[in-house]
Amino acid sequence: MNVVVCVKQIPDPAAPMSLDPQDHTLVRAGKLILDDSDAYGVEMGLQLAEQAGGGEVTIVSMAPNNETSGLRTALAMGAAKAILVSDEALHGSDALSTAKVLAKAIERAQPDLVLAATESTDGYTGTTPVQVAELLGMPSITFAKQVSVADGTVTVQRQTEAGYDEVKSPLPAVVTVTAGVVEPRYPSFKGIMAAKSKPVDQLTVGDLGLEAGAVGLAGARQQITDVVAAEERQGGEVVVDEGDAHERVVQFLEQLKLV
Repeated sequence: MNVVVCVKQIPDPAAPMSLDPQDHTLVRAGKLILDDSDAYGVEMGLQLAEQAGGGEVTIVSMAPNNETSGLRTALAMGAAKAILVSDEALHGSDALSTAKVLAKAIERAQPDLVLAATESTDGYTGTTPVQVAELLGMPSITFAKQVSVADGTVTVQRQTEAGYDEVKSPLPAVVTVTAGVVEPRYPSFKGIMAAKSKPVDQLTVGDLGLEAGAVGLAGARQQITDVVAAEERQGGEVVVDEGDAHERVVQFLEQLKLV
C-alpha cells in the first residue's frame, strides 16, 4: 500500500518568530523543522504500510528556499521518498492555494491513502486537508484517533466530544489524524544517515501545471491587513473571605454572564 503523508515545515517554535513588515506573513527564512503534529501522520503511514506487508510512504510538502530539513526528519523515521514544491511564487499562499499545490503533487504519487494532521501549529486553519480531498475527488475523514485498512477500505475511529464514531470509506481517501493516534518513533542513527541519500523530488509551480497568478499573494482570497500585540494581562482581584466570599464570587461570575 502506498501512503502519502502531507507535512509542513515550520520555523522552530522555540525561536522568536517575526512577520514580514510589508504583507504581515510569517517569515520562513533559515532552517525549518517538521511540524510536531505531522510526526503522528508519518508514524501512522509507516505502520499501515508495514501492516499491509508492502508499499511505501511518500512525504509531500510545500516550503520556501528548497528547504528539506523537516523532510529529512520524516525520511529518517522511515519514509521512502519526498516531494517538495518550492517556488517564490508561492509566497503568501492561503489555505486553498496550498491545497491546490499539494493536490497536484499528490497526484504524482498515486497513493492509496493520504494522511495529514488536523491542522498545522503555525496556521491553525484546519481546512487544507479537506480542500485537498475535494480537489482530488477523494472522500475525507477527519479527527482520526485510530486508523486501520483492509480489503480496500479504511476504517477510522473519528474523535468526537462524546467519544468516537466509526467511519468507513473506500480507498483512496484522505484522513486527518489527531495527536496521540500513535507514538511517533525517534529517528535512529542509521535512519538519519540513510535519509541523506533518499530522493527528494523538488518541483516548481510550473512543474505542476499551475499558473503563478493562481497561488501566492496574487491568488490569495484572504489578506492580513494589520497585526497588533495582544493586550497585556491585567492583575486579578483578591477576595478576602469575611463570610461573604461566595456571594462576591457569584457576583463576579454574573458580571461575566457566566451564571
